[in-house]
Amino acid sequence: MYRVVNDFLEDWKFESDGTLKLLGKLTDKSLQQKVTPEGRSLSRLAWHMTLTVQQMLIRTGMAQGGPAENAPVPKTAKEITEVYRKLAGVVFQQVQKNWKDTDLLTEVSMFGEMWTKGKVLKSLVLHQTHHRAQIMILMRQAGLEVPGIYGPAREEWKQFNVPPME
Repeated sequence: MYRVVNDFLEDWKFESDGTLKLLGKLTDKSLQQKVTPEGRSLSRLAWHMTLTVQQMLIRTGMAQGGPAENAPVPKTAKEITEVYRKLAGVVFQQVQKNWKDTDLLTEVSMFGEMWTKGKVLKSLVLHQTHHRAQIMILMRQAGLEVPGIYGPAREEWKQFNVPPME
């Protein structure tokens, strides 16, 4: 749970930049990749992660002005990336401008429970991280290069003249 707005803003900047780095590697062809026939496609996961940015924060009283919760999945990777870019920027701006540290202790209704706004922000970051990991697996299956976020990815080790870790 966040107790200081600036701590969230620092994390959100890093995490949303990492997500944009990841989404920027998607191709339109890769969007249909699934682990199993009944599983979510890469496009569905990326779109769900994107829409959740807005849907979680609407419940805190923060208006977003983005797509509806049931908006259809865009046809291109670029569209998904641009909507995510917009929503992630709005979150940063809105929290920075409108929330004080004391607001993070305010409780809001979330999924049938009462959560502090600080917990909502932490859950937003963790939710995104969870789905980013799923997206990375689908990207590898689709033959795409996966960027490192918390350190070098397999493809990036060569930049350091180090063989990839096993």
